[in-house]
Parts: sequence; structure tokens; C-alpha cells
Amino acid sequence: MKTASKPAAPPPAVLGAPEGEPRRAGRRPGGPWRRRLAEQSRAYAFLIGGLLCFALFSWYPAIRAVVIAFQKYTPGSGGEWVGAANFTRVFHDPEFSAAWRNTLTFTLLALLIGFAVPFLMALVLNELRHAKAFFRVVVYLPVMIPPVVSALLWKWFYDPGAGLANAALRFAHLPTSNWSNGADTALVSLVIVATWANLGGTVLIYLAALQSIPGELYEAAELDGANIWQRVRHVTIPQTRFVILMLMLLQIIATMQVFTEPFVITGGGPENATVTVLYLIYKYAFLYNDFGGACALSVMLLLLLSVFSAVYLRLTRSTGEDA
Repeated sequence: MKTASKPAAPPPAVLGAPEGEPRRAGRRPGGPWRRRLAEQSRAYAFLIGGLLCFALFSWYPAIRAVVIAFQKYTPGSGGEWVGAANFTRVFHDPEFSAAWRNTLTFTLLALLIGFAVPFLMALVLNELRHAKAFFRVVVYLPVMIPPVVSALLWKWFYDPGAGLANAALRFAHLPTSNWSNGADTALVSLVIVATWANLGGTVLIYLAALQSIPGELYEAAELDGANIWQRVRHVTIPQTRFVILMLMLLQIIATMQVFTEPFVITGGGPENATVTVLYLIYKYAFLYNDFGGACALSVMLLLLLSVFSAVYLRLTRSTGEDA
């Protein structure tokens, strides 16, 4: 005779749950926002650390410089408010006009030389069929050299006596030059150094932009009988105009802060021919011990660069919205 099986015992009630409510497996105390906070705590920790570093090493010095620009400041003894006196004194300094003239000339020459050369090199590298990786590494090598080391190498290269530049000219029976030691050629010499040192990164960005152009556009241009220069003009440049504009704005911002080349190679000379705004800021702070004047000049440069930065941010934002 078979006995009736016992019915299965009901699951134990969850502590604190009303009778009859089904048990929820894996339920954790706290709301969903607490669980998300616990899961993302590591990301928030990294974010807070980065913000603290920016606040300590970027934002605080910038705000402090703006404050000192309106003070007669001496390290260790605080500052005395003088209003706009620092700006007035810096503005009437004879080196002020020379520094801004040299900086703007350097920026213009960098756009004419250092902006066109990387684009042309990217076009050549993009058309190569063999040893592409090798030539890309060769082009990028100068970026891997520390800026000071690069400037010291070019200082020896430009030496009027034992330098390699004049040695090559003498070997070719051509007239030699003073290069960085001549008032007329010093600034152009520094532009060549800056172009060579930053060539690799710009070329790689252009290469990435060129390789994103659909090949069908070039095929259609070839079928229409377009030569290589017509393809560059009507296909390459229109397709990469955004990258060209972005790099141009970034180059303006970077070249207006040139310091390493004048400091290491020429020392601001000869005859103040290579004194730039950033180098003049260095002279005010560490040679003249005038931190108020240095900060006043820094604020002027900050305001000018903020205009180009705003244009850059506006263009990138509008492009992101269009995408």
C-alpha cells in the first residue's frame, strides 16, 4: 500500500519581508543608486585624483598668476596691490614690442613652413607602396628626442665655424651663413628647428585623415581625367579641411608659446631678434626678479590664446553635433 508523499515545505520567509511575499534571490540592502555608487567608486576615485592634480598644478597657478599680476610681489614676503601698474610698466618696456613682433613673425613663418611641409610629406608617404612603415618611423623619430637635446643638436649644426650646415655649404661651393648667430636669419633658423622637431606627429595625423578618404572619390577623379594636383585640390583638401583647420589652430597656440629654441640656441639674441613673449616672461621672473611684470605679461598672452582656444572648441563642438 502506497503512502501519500508529504507536500514540499514552503521556502523560509525572508527576514523582515511580509508573509506571502515571494523571496528575492540576491537582493542587496540599499537602493539602486547606492549599488551604482559602489560599482563605480573606483572610477570616481580616479576622477577625483585627476581633478586634484589639475587644481593643484594647473588651476591654482593660473589663478595665482592673475592675482600677482596686480601686485608688487616679492617671494617670501607677500604682495602689495598696485592695480594696473604692472601692465603699464610692461607695455612701455622696449622689449615688449620686440617680443610680440618676434612671436607673431615666428607664428607666421611656422604656418608657411611648418604647416605645409608635413602635409606634403603625408601625401608622399600615403602614395608609397613599399617600406611605408620604415619611412613613417624615420619621420616620427624627431618627436622621440627630448626638446632640449634636439635644440642642442641644432645649435651645433648651426655653428658658423664647425657646424654641419656651413660644412655642407662649403662642400657644395656655396656661400655660408650665420644661421642662428645672425639677426636676419636667427628667427628663420628657429622655425626650421621647431618644424623638424614636431614634424612626425603632424604627419601621422595627416596620414590618418588621408587614409579615411574613400577610394571611390579618387577613382572618379581619375576617370574624369584629373591629374595628381587636381585630385589633391578637389578631393584631398576638401575631405581633410577640418583636420587642416584644427591643426592650424593648434599650431598657432603652440608656436605662440615657443620658448625652448630661443632659450637653448640663441638666448634671445642676437640683438633681441629671437626674444619671444614666453622668453620675456622668463626674463622678468628669473632675471629681473619682477614676478608682477611676468604675471602681467602672462595674462596678456593668456587672453590672446583664449581667443584661439575658444575658436578651436567651437569648431570641434559643432563638428561633433553634425556627426
